Amino acid sequence: MPADPSPATPRPATSLVRRARKIDRVLAATYPDAHCELDFDNPFQLLVATVLSAQTTDRRVNAITPALFAAYPDAAALAGADRTAIEEIIRPTGFFRAKTESIMGLSSALVERFDGEVPARLSDLVSLPGVGRKTANVVLGNAFGIPGITVDTHFARLVRRWEWVDEATAKDPVKTEHAVAALFPKRDWTMLCQRVIWHGRRRCHARTPACGACPVAHWCPSYGIGPTDPEIAEALVTTQGPA
Repeated sequence: MPADPSPATPRPATSLVRRARKIDRVLAATYPDAHCELDFDNPFQLLVATVLSAQTTDRRVNAITPALFAAYPDAAALAGADRTAIEEIIRPTGFFRAKTESIMGLSSALVERFDGEVPARLSDLVSLPGVGRKTANVVLGNAFGIPGITVDTHFARLVRRWEWVDEATAKDPVKTEHAVAALFPKRDWTMLCQRVIWHGRRRCHARTPACGACPVAHWCPSYGIGPTDPEIAEALVTTQGPA
Protein backbone atom coordinates (compact mmCIF):
# COMPACT_ATOMS: atom_id res chain seq x y z
CA MET A 1 0.00 0.00 0.00
CA PRO A 2 1.22 3.55 -0.63
CA ALA A 3 2.55 5.29 2.43
CA ASP A 4 0.35 7.80 4.22
CA PRO A 5 1.79 11.28 4.76
CA SER A 6 4.98 10.99 6.78
CA PRO A 7 4.64 11.80 10.50
CA ALA A 8 7.55 14.21 9.93
CA THR A 9 5.53 16.19 7.37
CA PRO A 10 4.34 19.43 9.03
CA ARG A 11 0.60 19.99 9.12
CA PRO A 12 -0.18 22.34 6.21
CA ALA A 13 -1.79 25.71 6.81
CA THR A 14 -5.55 25.79 6.40
CA SER A 15 -5.26 28.52 3.77
CA LEU A 16 -2.95 26.34 1.70
CA VAL A 17 -5.28 23.36 1.96
CA ARG A 18 -8.23 25.47 0.82
CA ARG A 19 -6.32 26.98 -2.09
CA ALA A 20 -4.96 23.60 -3.21
CA ARG A 21 -8.38 21.98 -3.09
CA LYS A 22 -9.93 24.90 -4.98
CA ILE A 23 -7.33 24.46 -7.75
CA ASP A 24 -8.13 20.75 -7.89
CA ARG A 25 -11.87 21.43 -8.17
CA VAL A 26 -11.30 23.83 -11.05
CA LEU A 27 -9.01 21.35 -12.78
CA ALA A 28 -11.66 18.65 -12.34
CA ALA A 29 -14.18 20.85 -14.15
CA THR A 30 -11.63 21.79 -16.82
CA TYR A 31 -10.43 18.25 -17.52
CA PRO A 32 -13.36 15.91 -16.78
CA ASP A 33 -11.81 13.22 -19.00
CA ALA A 34 -8.37 13.24 -17.36
CA HIS A 35 -6.92 9.73 -17.17
CA CYS A 36 -3.68 7.82 -17.49
CA GLU A 37 -2.54 8.37 -21.08
CA LEU A 38 -0.63 5.12 -21.34
CA ASP A 39 -2.63 2.39 -23.08
CA PHE A 40 -2.91 -0.85 -21.10
CA ASP A 41 -5.20 -3.82 -20.57
CA ASN A 42 -3.80 -5.19 -17.31
CA PRO A 43 -1.36 -4.32 -14.49
CA PHE A 44 1.60 -6.00 -16.24
CA GLN A 45 1.13 -3.91 -19.37
CA LEU A 46 0.84 -0.71 -17.34
CA LEU A 47 3.95 -1.56 -15.33
CA VAL A 48 6.04 -2.17 -18.46
CA ALA A 49 4.62 0.84 -20.28
CA THR A 50 5.36 3.12 -17.34
CA VAL A 51 8.98 1.96 -17.20
CA LEU A 52 9.26 2.57 -20.96
CA SER A 53 7.79 6.08 -20.59
CA ALA A 54 10.89 7.41 -18.83
CA GLN A 55 12.54 10.21 -20.85
CA THR A 56 9.95 9.95 -23.63
CA THR A 57 6.24 10.59 -24.21
CA ASP A 58 3.21 8.44 -23.59
CA ARG A 59 2.23 8.65 -27.25
CA ARG A 60 5.58 7.25 -28.32
CA VAL A 61 5.21 4.39 -25.83
CA ASN A 62 1.65 3.71 -27.00
CA ALA A 63 2.93 3.43 -30.56
CA ILE A 64 5.20 0.48 -29.75
CA THR A 65 3.45 -1.41 -26.94
CA PRO A 66 0.87 -3.18 -29.17
CA ALA A 67 3.69 -5.00 -30.97
CA LEU A 68 5.56 -5.61 -27.72
CA PHE A 69 2.60 -7.14 -25.90
CA ALA A 70 1.44 -9.11 -28.93
CA ALA A 71 4.82 -10.84 -28.95
CA TYR A 72 5.29 -10.99 -25.16
CA PRO A 73 1.88 -10.95 -23.45
CA ASP A 74 3.00 -11.74 -19.91
CA ALA A 75 5.95 -11.70 -17.54
CA ALA A 76 7.07 -15.23 -18.40
CA ALA A 77 7.16 -14.47 -22.11
CA LEU A 78 9.05 -11.22 -21.66
CA ALA A 79 11.51 -12.72 -19.17
CA GLY A 80 12.44 -15.43 -21.68
CA ALA A 81 12.53 -13.20 -24.75
CA ASP A 82 15.44 -12.53 -27.04
CA ARG A 83 17.06 -9.31 -25.85
CA THR A 84 17.86 -8.04 -29.34
CA ALA A 85 14.26 -8.52 -30.47
CA ILE A 86 12.96 -6.46 -27.55
CA GLU A 87 15.52 -3.72 -28.17
CA GLU A 88 14.35 -3.37 -31.76
CA ILE A 89 10.72 -3.02 -30.72
CA ILE A 90 11.30 -0.45 -27.99
CA ARG A 91 14.11 1.47 -29.73
CA PRO A 92 11.85 4.49 -30.53
CA THR A 93 11.38 5.16 -26.79
CA GLY A 94 15.08 5.97 -26.31
CA PHE A 95 17.56 4.44 -23.85
CA PHE A 96 16.33 1.15 -25.26
CA ARG A 97 19.17 -0.99 -23.94
CA ALA A 98 18.71 0.13 -20.35
CA LYS A 99 14.93 -0.15 -20.68
CA THR A 100 15.24 -3.66 -22.10
CA GLU A 101 17.34 -4.59 -19.08
CA SER A 102 14.70 -3.17 -16.76
CA ILE A 103 11.61 -4.75 -18.30
CA MET A 104 13.28 -8.14 -18.69
CA GLY A 105 14.60 -7.90 -15.14
CA LEU A 106 11.27 -6.95 -13.62
CA SER A 107 9.58 -9.71 -15.62
CA SER A 108 12.04 -12.28 -14.28
CA ALA A 109 11.46 -11.01 -10.75
CA LEU A 110 7.69 -11.24 -11.20
CA VAL A 111 8.01 -14.85 -12.35
CA GLU A 112 10.47 -15.83 -9.63
CA ARG A 113 8.88 -14.02 -6.68
CA PHE A 114 5.25 -13.29 -7.50
CA ASP A 115 4.10 -16.19 -9.72
CA GLY A 116 4.18 -13.87 -12.73
CA GLU A 117 1.61 -11.48 -11.26
CA VAL A 118 2.13 -7.79 -10.54
CA PRO A 119 1.90 -7.23 -6.78
CA ALA A 120 -0.48 -4.61 -5.43
CA ARG A 121 1.84 -3.34 -2.69
CA LEU A 122 4.20 -0.39 -2.91
CA SER A 123 7.02 -2.16 -1.08
CA ASP A 124 6.84 -5.12 -3.46
CA LEU A 125 6.68 -2.98 -6.59
CA VAL A 126 9.70 -0.85 -5.72
CA SER A 127 11.71 -4.02 -5.13
CA LEU A 128 11.46 -4.79 -8.86
CA PRO A 129 14.29 -3.75 -11.20
CA GLY A 130 13.71 -0.32 -12.73
CA VAL A 131 10.64 0.42 -10.60
CA GLY A 132 10.65 3.46 -8.31
CA ARG A 133 7.91 5.11 -6.28
CA LYS A 134 6.62 7.12 -9.24
CA THR A 135 6.10 4.00 -11.37
CA ALA A 136 4.70 2.07 -8.42
CA ASN A 137 2.11 4.74 -7.66
CA VAL A 138 1.05 4.90 -11.32
CA VAL A 139 0.39 1.16 -11.28
CA LEU A 140 -1.30 1.14 -7.88
CA GLY A 141 -3.60 4.02 -8.70
CA ASN A 142 -4.54 3.13 -12.26
CA ALA A 143 -4.41 -0.67 -12.32
CA PHE A 144 -5.50 -1.49 -8.76
CA GLY A 145 -7.46 1.56 -7.62
CA ILE A 146 -5.12 2.08 -4.67
CA PRO A 147 -4.57 5.83 -4.14
CA GLY A 148 -1.08 7.22 -4.60
CA ILE A 149 0.71 10.47 -5.47
CA THR A 150 2.68 10.26 -8.72
CA VAL A 151 5.48 12.81 -8.72
CA ASP A 152 6.49 13.01 -12.37
CA THR A 153 8.15 16.02 -14.00
CA HIS A 154 4.84 17.78 -14.73
CA PHE A 155 3.46 17.22 -11.24
CA ALA A 156 6.67 18.35 -9.56
CA ARG A 157 6.80 21.50 -11.69
CA LEU A 158 3.22 22.55 -11.03
CA VAL A 159 3.09 21.93 -7.28
CA ARG A 160 6.22 24.08 -6.97
CA ARG A 161 4.69 26.86 -9.10
CA TRP A 162 1.56 26.74 -6.98
CA GLU A 163 3.72 26.77 -3.84
CA TRP A 164 2.11 23.64 -2.48
CA VAL A 165 5.67 22.71 -1.53
CA ASP A 166 8.65 24.89 -0.70
CA GLU A 167 11.94 24.99 -2.57
CA ALA A 168 13.67 22.48 -0.31
CA THR A 169 10.81 19.98 -0.43
CA ALA A 170 10.55 20.31 -4.20
CA LYS A 171 14.07 18.90 -4.59
CA ASP A 172 12.99 15.57 -3.09
CA PRO A 173 10.22 13.60 -4.87
CA VAL A 174 9.40 11.57 -1.75
CA LYS A 175 9.07 14.66 0.43
CA THR A 176 6.97 16.25 -2.31
CA GLU A 177 4.76 13.16 -2.39
CA HIS A 178 4.15 13.31 1.37
CA ALA A 179 3.64 17.08 1.44
CA VAL A 180 1.01 17.06 -1.31
CA ALA A 181 -0.68 13.97 0.14
CA ALA A 182 -1.20 15.93 3.35
CA LEU A 183 -3.29 18.52 1.47
CA PHE A 184 -5.93 16.12 0.12
CA PRO A 185 -8.06 13.19 1.24
CA LYS A 186 -6.45 9.90 0.28
CA ARG A 187 -9.37 8.98 -2.00
CA ASP A 188 -8.51 11.97 -4.22
CA TRP A 189 -4.80 11.31 -4.73
CA THR A 190 -4.87 9.38 -8.01
CA MET A 191 -7.27 11.67 -9.87
CA LEU A 192 -5.53 14.74 -8.48
CA CYS A 193 -2.34 13.55 -10.15
CA GLN A 194 -4.10 12.88 -13.44
CA ARG A 195 -5.56 16.37 -13.54
CA VAL A 196 -2.32 18.09 -12.56
CA ILE A 197 -0.39 16.14 -15.19
CA TRP A 198 -2.98 16.96 -17.87
CA HIS A 199 -2.75 20.64 -16.96
CA GLY A 200 1.04 20.52 -17.11
CA ARG A 201 0.99 18.92 -20.54
CA ARG A 202 -1.64 21.20 -22.02
CA ARG A 203 -1.29 24.64 -20.43
CA CYS A 204 1.30 25.00 -17.69
CA HIS A 205 4.25 24.14 -19.91
CA ALA A 206 7.80 24.04 -18.60
CA ARG A 207 9.21 26.82 -20.78
CA THR A 208 6.24 29.02 -21.62
CA PRO A 209 3.10 28.41 -19.58
CA ALA A 210 -0.18 29.73 -21.01
CA CYS A 211 -0.88 32.00 -18.03
CA GLY A 212 -3.46 34.13 -19.82
CA ALA A 213 -5.53 31.05 -20.68
CA CYS A 214 -5.19 29.25 -17.35
CA PRO A 215 -8.34 28.35 -15.42
CA VAL A 216 -6.49 28.43 -12.07
CA ALA A 217 -4.62 31.69 -12.68
CA HIS A 218 -6.50 33.42 -9.85
CA TRP A 219 -5.01 31.02 -7.28
CA CYS A 220 -1.53 30.70 -8.81
CA PRO A 221 1.36 32.53 -7.10
CA SER A 222 3.42 32.13 -10.28
CA TYR A 223 0.92 33.82 -12.58
CA GLY A 224 2.77 35.95 -15.11
CA ILE A 225 5.81 33.78 -15.76
CA GLY A 226 4.19 33.07 -19.14
CA PRO A 227 2.19 35.35 -21.48
CA THR A 228 -0.86 36.87 -19.81
CA ASP A 229 -2.45 38.19 -22.99
CA PRO A 230 -5.43 35.85 -23.57
CA GLU A 231 -4.93 35.49 -27.33
CA ILE A 232 -1.20 34.86 -27.08
CA ALA A 233 -1.71 32.41 -24.23
CA GLU A 234 -4.54 30.56 -25.95
CA ALA A 235 -2.22 29.85 -28.90
CA LEU A 236 0.02 27.93 -26.50
CA VAL A 237 -2.74 25.60 -25.30
CA THR A 238 -2.61 22.07 -26.68
CA THR A 239 -5.39 19.51 -26.77
CA GLN A 240 -3.13 16.64 -25.75
CA GLY A 241 0.25 15.91 -24.28
CA PRO A 242 3.43 16.22 -26.34
CA ALA A 243 4.11 13.71 -29.11
